[in-house]
Formats: sequence, C-alpha cells, structure tokens
Amino acid sequence: METNRSTATQPTLSDPTPISASSVWRGSDFEKRSDWIYHLTDNDIAEIDAAIRALPKATDDLQTIGPAEFPLPSLSLRLRALQSEVVNGRGFAFIKGFPVEQYDRFKAAAAYWGIGQHFGTPVSQNAAGHLLGHVKDLGYDENDPRRRGYQTRESLRFHTDACDIVGLMCLRHAKSGGLSRIVSAGAIHNAILASRPELLEILYQPFYISRISEIPDGKQPWYEMPIFNAFGGHVTSMYPARDLRMAQELDGVPPLTAPQEEALALVDHYAERFSLKMEIEPGDMQFLHNHTIYHSRTAYEEFECEDKRRHLLRLWLSAANGRPLPPYFAERYGTVEQGAVRGGILCPGTKLSTPLEI
Repeated sequence: METNRSTATQPTLSDPTPISASSVWRGSDFEKRSDWIYHLTDNDIAEIDAAIRALPKATDDLQTIGPAEFPLPSLSLRLRALQSEVVNGRGFAFIKGFPVEQYDRFKAAAAYWGIGQHFGTPVSQNAAGHLLGHVKDLGYDENDPRRRGYQTRESLRFHTDACDIVGLMCLRHAKSGGLSRIVSAGAIHNAILASRPELLEILYQPFYISRISEIPDGKQPWYEMPIFNAFGGHVTSMYPARDLRMAQELDGVPPLTAPQEEALALVDHYAERFSLKMEIEPGDMQFLHNHTIYHSRTAYEEFECEDKRRHLLRLWLSAANGRPLPPYFAERYGTVEQGAVRGGILCPGTKLSTPLEI
C-alpha cells in the first residue's frame, strides 16, 4: 500500500515528560476570571470605523484589503500582543465590543478581515477557495456529500483545523445553544501521560485522516498524522476528529485497533472534562492556536426567521511567527517552512475568493 510519508525522517515519542507551558490550562482556571477577554475601547472602535470609512468606494473584494489598506494606529499594538498570546501563550484570544449591527455585511466583514490580518494571512478553507468562511446551518440532508459539521446545528466534536490560527466573528447568535468550547491539548496530553502513558505512546504514532474529497494534485484521499508530535522544542497537536473516523470508510485504510480506539476515547474524555465554554455574541471575535487548542460547539436551536439565524464568519490564518512544524504536517499544510504561508486547502480548480454570502 502506498503511503505519503518517510518514516525514517519522522519524530517519535521518547522519554515522555509533561508539557510545561502557558498553553497548558483547564477551563476551571478561567471560568471565574475575565482578564482573558479584551474589550474594545471607544478609541479602538473609532479607529476601526475610520479604517472602514477610508476604504475605496469601488472596493468589493476583501482580497484587496491588506494591513496598509486598513490602518489601526493604536489598536494594532494591542492586536500584536493578542496574536503573541495566541501563538506563544495560552493559545486563544477573545475580543468583545465591535458594534457589528451598525454596519452592512461588507463593512462588517472588512473590519473582521482587517483585524484578522494582524493575526495572520488568510488561507483557503475548502476546495472552493473560500478565504472568508461562513458558519451557519445550510439545511443539507445528512447524506449530502457537501455537508460539513459547521454547516449544521449539531454539536461538534473537539477538533483542530488545517491552519495555524482559526478565527470566528459572530454576526448573529442562535435562539439558544451554540456555545463555543475550547480546550488545551497540552492539558489532555499531560492527563493521559499521568493516567495511561501506554495510550499516549499510541497517540504519538500516525493515524489515517480522510481529506473528505478535497484532494490536492498528486495526493491520496487520506494522509497520515499523529495526534501529538514532539518537534522543534514543542509538542504540537493535530486532532481532525471527524476526518479521522471518516477515513475508516476509505479503501486501503486499516481499521482502528482497540488500543487506538481507547486512546481516542480518552482524548475526547479529557477534552470534555477540561474545556472552557464561552458564548459568542454579535461582534465578538475569537482566535485560536490550532497547534495547542481543540475547539467544538454545542448544538443549537435556530430562529424561524431567516434574517435572525445564527451566522458567524470564519478565517483560517497562517502565522508568519508560527512555530516549527513536524514533517508530517507538510501533507496537510503544503509546506512546514516557518514564515511561509502554510495550511489551508488547495485542490485542482481552486480559485480564491471572499464570498459575503453562502
């Protein structure tokens, strides 16, 4: 059977020790605190508004807007600090207070796009090349091949995405439910090391992951990836939970072993136990480090009126100051070179775009 890797060059686990970093935390550490939330000041909002108003009248494509076209003289310093907290610190940032209801769709998206570029460079989120994603229930039948979890009202497994940083901004929230949940991959790693170290060994070995029909040129419909990777002075995690299970439906992929199933179940157990819940309200923005944070969402109830239904905008971002990534990641990220634009999904015929509706 053909594989996509050279095992001789891949890092493996040896002499496991607990991860000691500020990215290791439990939800209970933050539940009674608010210092992890950044509230936009009046001056911040005035800077964002000025940047929106200064956009050329003919602009209708977010790809034409870079940091130079969306200047935030003072706020940019705060955003730089928050980005560093995401990449080098606790692994997440939460921003509140953007008055999204005061702007039309393009201007609200432009504000989010402009702020997001202080965290990284947008990369494609699907085979269609969407740089601006839409998290909303599209009403797909459960057997529709286009169906993705973020396009439903269902609860989502804890998982990571194929980029350095994932961001969300809420346009409208649900009638009820739809809470964001995040968890420290390092806390899960350490708990498994303490309780079942033999299962942690398994999580450092590769699993088969489905590409869900989004297949780059010359690639298999699956790739291989350990859940935990020791490389470059970091333990980096990637957990595409649904895609991992869906790989079991592909020809040539061996069935998960009983120890693998047990190890994955323990990951899910600790993710539930250690998670931090947050309600994302209109105008709120969340940025997560995919290499240290897993995220999920609770199921939600929707409004009947179409123009009130839950709708979030999403960015997948490549961080120029991102950590070194192990060779395995090249199969999913295209390149692991530090400073390069990496991650995202590019397939034959992909054309990059920033759709305002979907």
